[in-house]
Amino acid sequence: MNGAADLLGVVRALLGPGGSSAVDPVEASARVAWSAVVEPGDAVAGALVQGLGAERSFALVRAACDDGPGTLLESCADARVPGSEAPSVFASAVDDALRRWSPRLGRTDVLTVTEAARAVGARLLVPGTAGWPAGVDDLGLHAPVVLWTRSGGRTAGPALAVVGSRANTIAGAEAAAEITSVAADAGCSVVSGGAYGIDATAHRVAVAAGAPTIAVLAGGIDQLYPAGNVELLRNVARQGGLLAESPPGTRPTRWRFLARNRLIAALGAATVVVEAGARSGALNTAHHAGQLGRPVFAVPGAFSSSASVGCHRLVAEGRAQIVVRPRDPVDAVVGGGGARGVGPVPDTSEPLRSGREDPGVLRVLDALGRRPLGEQDLAVRSGMSLAEVADALALAQLQGLVVQTVGGWARA
Repeated sequence: MNGAADLLGVVRALLGPGGSSAVDPVEASARVAWSAVVEPGDAVAGALVQGLGAERSFALVRAACDDGPGTLLESCADARVPGSEAPSVFASAVDDALRRWSPRLGRTDVLTVTEAARAVGARLLVPGTAGWPAGVDDLGLHAPVVLWTRSGGRTAGPALAVVGSRANTIAGAEAAAEITSVAADAGCSVVSGGAYGIDATAHRVAVAAGAPTIAVLAGGIDQLYPAGNVELLRNVARQGGLLAESPPGTRPTRWRFLARNRLIAALGAATVVVEAGARSGALNTAHHAGQLGRPVFAVPGAFSSSASVGCHRLVAEGRAQIVVRPRDPVDAVVGGGGARGVGPVPDTSEPLRSGREDPGVLRVLDALGRRPLGEQDLAVRSGMSLAEVADALALAQLQGLVVQTVGGWARA
């Protein structure tokens, strides 16, 4: 067998029985070659692949590096490749792209890439194969040319993207766990980035609940990163799946983390940001989700918490719906909330918990007795902290159970 036949045999094996019959392995091989040359989300490459096909466009690009871009540009104009309707602008973009791609073109070894993927038990996904996530097609010219997956479980069903700070607070972890648990109970897949913090919490809760979960990697499918989450990522692969668009062997970089976020946003029918600092990458995911028209949610935190600055900004700027209940993001995924802009309209018909249901309010009401008391006295009588008393009084006041008088708080 020659090298080309060897390559096609490996590609067929990586596509799997269903994929190899539905997709031309030559075209799939060309997509792998493209993925080894370009960085994730390259719009010029996306336009060429979508307009000319992977095999033809790759051959034209290789020829253009030797003979100039004339034939490539003519082919693009004839095929009406997106962007070619503005010839001078398109020619400049292609010229820049060729300079960007040429250092890698001569070193592209598709057989080595595919063998490395096979060594870790990965599968190759291209448009048309079973398992290709249709949501990423919404990225248009920025869609991945291929995806690599390591999956041992089911990943079907609607997906909720849960992202947030790597340096989360305890409250943030609890919020992420509760939202993920509700999503699991509703039959949703949970998508995140496999990082420390909120990502890891979401994956762990999904694994513990027996729900499918997907981790999108910033490097190659063989690069389980960060090192402290290797065992978690292996569990994710067994129960759900790992996804990567860069070739095996590609190391994660800051740029690839940001590019990876667009896939998380595209895979999720909605995105919830649990905690995010002022420069958190989770805000980048929320931005992509908003551009795709996906509902975006943010979990509020203490206004003094630096971990919540990004979430507060999303809500203040109208880019996200505030999470009032853990099921709000899930309702947007399974209840049709996605058609209502940034998120579902809150259900205001459900009242706040009454004093008889809330233990804090009940203790404050018992402490009040028949005469007004200040918050300090209420804390002593109820055995609660001042902060707990203040929260309970606020809720009781909203319910119309207490009033504030000149002498302190009294029953209404």
